[in-house]
Amino acid sequence: MIYISLLLVFLVSYSFYFIGKKRALNITTQRKQTLSALPDYYGYYAVIVIIIPAILIWFFLLIFKSYFQEIYVMSPLLFPDIDMWSESKTGLIMNKITNLSYIVNLPDIDLSVGDKSILKMASDSELIAAKNLASFDKIYGWANITLFIILPILLGFISTRMISTKLNAQPIVERVISYIIKGSSYIAILITFGIFFSLIFEAINFFRYVNFMDFFFNTSWNPNRAFVINASEGFDQEALKDAFGFIPLLTGTILIATVAMIVAIPLGLLTAIYLAEYASTRVRDIAKPIIEILAGVPTVVYGFFAALSLAPFIKDVGESVGLPVSAESALAAGLAMGVMIIPFVSSLSDDVIKAVPNSLREGAYALGATKSETIKKVVLPAALAGIMGSFLLAISRAIGETMIVVMAASLRANLTFNPLEPATTITTQIVTSLIGDVEFDNPKTLVAFALGLTLFIMTLVLNVAAILIVKKYREKYD
Repeated sequence: MIYISLLLVFLVSYSFYFIGKKRALNITTQRKQTLSALPDYYGYYAVIVIIIPAILIWFFLLIFKSYFQEIYVMSPLLFPDIDMWSESKTGLIMNKITNLSYIVNLPDIDLSVGDKSILKMASDSELIAAKNLASFDKIYGWANITLFIILPILLGFISTRMISTKLNAQPIVERVISYIIKGSSYIAILITFGIFFSLIFEAINFFRYVNFMDFFFNTSWNPNRAFVINASEGFDQEALKDAFGFIPLLTGTILIATVAMIVAIPLGLLTAIYLAEYASTRVRDIAKPIIEILAGVPTVVYGFFAALSLAPFIKDVGESVGLPVSAESALAAGLAMGVMIIPFVSSLSDDVIKAVPNSLREGAYALGATKSETIKKVVLPAALAGIMGSFLLAISRAIGETMIVVMAASLRANLTFNPLEPATTITTQIVTSLIGDVEFDNPKTLVAFALGLTLFIMTLVLNVAAILIVKKYREKYD
């Protein structure tokens, strides 16, 4: 119900936007008074007065719901020996009470043998707490709805009554919007740093088991070695030395991504140039949505296409010319991946090419340049930043793809630069490292964070390199 309450807040604020705007119009038309801002700003002012306090309260209730729930349900009268500061113990009891509440509060419960056994295992205090939990959820939900009906309406009436000639709503609205924009950017930065530090701390734990140099310069990847080592007696550094070698994963990632880029970048860029510069409006309106459909196809579909159609075709063609081709090859995965990311290149590049001012094209034509010369010498340099952005997005998408590699390439790390042989990628091994019932302090699990940190740094280096390239070759126009 808490989400229903948030929806009510937005509906009430939307209504008071028109009320505030209408009141501002009445002041200017009926009272013949001049306001300090346009009527729309007074509508936005009412929305801000309603939404900001409501959202703050909503977040407060959402964050502290579990705390209030424990205080209400796990009272000292029911659980005199419970330590509310013991998170593990309270969490275990709350999970049991939550499961009991689903049974106790069913409207037409049929106490079968299974249900009876569950109820018999519970104490009287736990059964009472289960009923209290259900009542708390109902009270909490209806209290939220009531609060978020009364509070927004009250704030709405207050904000609309404050609308007068003395109130200049424009700087208030613009200041709040600027704070929201700044806050959003700060949140994005904090999320980035949070991801980075969460990776680096766990990666440090991994490098306590595996030597840094052995990880980055070893050519053998066999994480199953971590299973045969007794963790209680300590890990054998010599045994783990050849278990986690990063080089085969790096070569596989680069190999598959390179094949994908060879397909996606030329086709995507040429498609974008055609749609933006040569195609008629009718052709563009038909062709562009059809191309962008490729971006909406699930990756598992591309994986099926690569595994069932593309890989056998490549194998048959290779064998017909005398080339040994594996049933699972990096070429098949790369080609399927390249087709998948064509829309990322074509759509973004098309938009930035269309955004180049026509005055630049007309100036080039006036100087005697042909259409192709204009595109090559004027349009593409002006759109270079956006085009490089599309290339980076495509490369990142290729590096981060997992499903196609799993289905069409291989899970086995293979140090090779031959696209006809099987290969695997960093992201694929991150997934496989986190699958299973391996304890979290095992190197086989912790290696996922080391791989993630390495991939993070690789992406950062790519972005920095792209920025430097753009700064060097981008044409600037005043």
